Amino acid sequence: MKIITLLTDFSRDSSYVAQMKAVILRIIENVNIVDISHSVTPQAVEEGAFILATSLLYFPKGSIHVGVVDPGVGTNRRGIIVKTKHHILVGPDNGLLIPAARRLGNFEVYEISNKRYMLKKISHTFHGRDVFAPVAAYIAKGVPIEKIGEKIENFVDLNLFSEVIFSSSRLSGRVVYIDNFGNIITNIEASKLLNKKKFDEEVKITLGKRKHKLRLVKSYGFAKKGEPLITIGSNGFIEISINQGNAAKKMGVKKGEKCTIHLN
Repeated sequence: MKIITLLTDFSRDSSYVAQMKAVILRIIENVNIVDISHSVTPQAVEEGAFILATSLLYFPKGSIHVGVVDPGVGTNRRGIIVKTKHHILVGPDNGLLIPAARRLGNFEVYEISNKRYMLKKISHTFHGRDVFAPVAAYIAKGVPIEKIGEKIENFVDLNLFSEVIFSSSRLSGRVVYIDNFGNIITNIEASKLLNKKKFDEEVKITLGKRKHKLRLVKSYGFAKKGEPLITIGSNGFIEISINQGNAAKKMGVKKGEKCTIHLN
């Protein structure tokens, strides 16, 4: 059975999600639809891209992934299909799909153009239902991507991970996600820090304009309740947390802020 995943900023209780699923099921009944998340911050393309990029590695080969964080819906922004060796991604051409594709390996991008594989009536404000959902369903049904659109080279890129700076004295990146617990998740790969520091060592870190000294621990429970810490998140990126507390609120940190880890 084919798997189609959905990631949106519609919210968990939105009927828009059900409408997308209904469109898919009308085209292909024998399919497993998996919700990655519908709680992406509205219009937060980078946040959605991070969630996709850290989730897709766990899905079986042959999965099809639909991402809809689409502030440019109804404009001249294109719809695209991204083909990797083992996965296919469908969504807007705004960078949302590209970090995930890069983590999956080599990829090709196709512009969605054949209206035969869209709904007959296309809303100016809901391409998730009228374009991306049916396209994903037809691909799951076996329609070749080449029949749905043509290969392009000039897609919108989003360098979510490649912008990180690694040097002998520092690791510099950004806060890309704050989860429901208030954990501050960066785009800095943890392996780079572990090459320089050991667990239980103190690490100097600058978040935005604020400087901190935090202990590097294996997990939250190795710190006292209420103690700020630095750890390795479950997806392999540097995470700043407070044991049983909300680090983002306590430290006044927001998405997009610069994060520098000082190694000397």
